[in-house]
Amino acid sequence: MTCTTCQAKVQNLLSKVDGVTEVSINLTNGDTDLTMSKHIDTSVLKNALVNTKYQLTEKEAIKPTFAPVTFEEEPKSWLETYKPILLVFAYITSVSLLVQLTNESFLWMQWMNHFMAGFFLVFSFFKILNLSGFAESYAMYDIVAKRWNGYGYLYAFIELALGIGYLTGFNPLVINVITLIIMSVSIIGVLQSVLNNKKIKCACLGAVFNLPMSTITIIEDALMIGMSGFMLIQML
Repeated sequence: MTCTTCQAKVQNLLSKVDGVTEVSINLTNGDTDLTMSKHIDTSVLKNALVNTKYQLTEKEAIKPTFAPVTFEEEPKSWLETYKPILLVFAYITSVSLLVQLTNESFLWMQWMNHFMAGFFLVFSFFKILNLSGFAESYAMYDIVAKRWNGYGYLYAFIELALGIGYLTGFNPLVINVITLIIMSVSIIGVLQSVLNNKKIKCACLGAVFNLPMSTITIIEDALMIGMSGFMLIQML
């Protein structure tokens, strides 16, 4: 296993096994650590990968370990962990606010349109950088992508289309309705993962950054839901 796409695919398959609460894969040596809420037979884990090119070897599955000496990386602070997404939000907010300097007064509706355009364009960019990696990661928690893996591929381009729509002012009513529906569906899987304390990777910035699922993701989706809902109310 040599790439993040393979890693995400195996994590996705193993995490669906009943009783598996966390899957961690080391790309360097291929070791897989599983956290389980109950005992799971090795054959069940092997069956989860039976129709793929991946497999668990007997050595990996049953070899006992006795208090190995390991050197763990010092855990990152909250700020270090979420620095990428915080920087993205800071850039989008700053640029959209700077546009307002050209107006005689602050126009809230225009600012929100520019902010949401920047949000969707930037976030879709990171997803499209590694589309297959994003789709595999997204399928681990999104309620639609779990049932249809193709939705992960489609979702990145839905975000791109929404970004262009907000930027150009194309049919604001339709664009905001689509945003409200898409983000409301998206937040369901995020809430389920966070409330169940599942330690899985957030796919909001694609497969480029290793961001854990947390309340940051909930705030991100809720912000888009709130803004699109507010603009719909103003238009109706």
